[in-house]
Amino acid sequence: MTTSYKLELRKGTVIVGKWKRRQYRVEKLLGEGANGKVYLVEHGRAWYAMKVGMDAVDLQSEINVLQTIAGQRRSGREAFLIDVDDFVSIGGREHPFYIMRYVRGVTLTQFMERHGAEWFPLLGLHLLNRLSDLHRAGWVFGDLKMENVMALDYGHVELIDYGGVTAAGKSVRQFTEIYDRGYWNMGSRSADSGYDLFSFGVLCLQLHEPKRLLQLTKELLPQNRSAEELLELAEGHAALKPYAGWLSRAFHGGFQSTAEASELWRQLMHRRELARHNGVPLWMKGLFAASVLLLAGSVYWLLRNGL
Repeated sequence: MTTSYKLELRKGTVIVGKWKRRQYRVEKLLGEGANGKVYLVEHGRAWYAMKVGMDAVDLQSEINVLQTIAGQRRSGREAFLIDVDDFVSIGGREHPFYIMRYVRGVTLTQFMERHGAEWFPLLGLHLLNRLSDLHRAGWVFGDLKMENVMALDYGHVELIDYGGVTAAGKSVRQFTEIYDRGYWNMGSRSADSGYDLFSFGVLCLQLHEPKRLLQLTKELLPQNRSAEELLELAEGHAALKPYAGWLSRAFHGGFQSTAEASELWRQLMHRRELARHNGVPLWMKGLFAASVLLLAGSVYWLLRNGL
């Protein structure tokens, strides 16, 4: 079993880059995992996130991903990767690190609690677009879960931990069981776009039905886990039911690409928004449709009887 990285940096510690000599003052620990820790640091009166890794080669794969993404981003957007360097700790050990833009966001759950559940489709669309960018560059996020997604203003999202990112075709480096398609007997742990889309589907359930999803994992025997069990949860929730068909395709590997999945999600969202904002309630539309059918039936009966 992999253990967490042992380095401890106290508040006020000043990190000096070995090669570029930039200084970063540590404020607090933001998070940690198997391959490193992330700290909030200050540099030039601005705040950044610093990831310190245990292994330079391992950390370099994350840096390669971030550099690829940086090359894809449109001009005018703030850079995500800021700096890459090493520092020497007490005892003479060298530690690789990189500096990221500090994302001042909240969890998806917190965002919806503050702004309303109707933001869910837009949050989902932005997350799918983020994944599509990654997949187009030949990478799979791998460890997609609630903790690794932050919601920003106007429903934009940011992926914040790239420790599980894997080159397409390789075995997924890191995963969380409940989001893993292998755990649900729905495919391998090979890195492909379908792996992330499956995790995205579980994330939707985690966002709306966390207690029932957890209960499901406790009740089902390993051999009985399946997409059908997940879809039953989706179809039983009002906010997810309109997306049940989309989720079925995601759980069964039915999308050719993330771009296709994102476009279908956008279309579903657009239809729902039109239904909500054109001033005619859905129940009234249904009543009107029933009236048209009844009228047509009456006309047909009259014509048939020569009246």
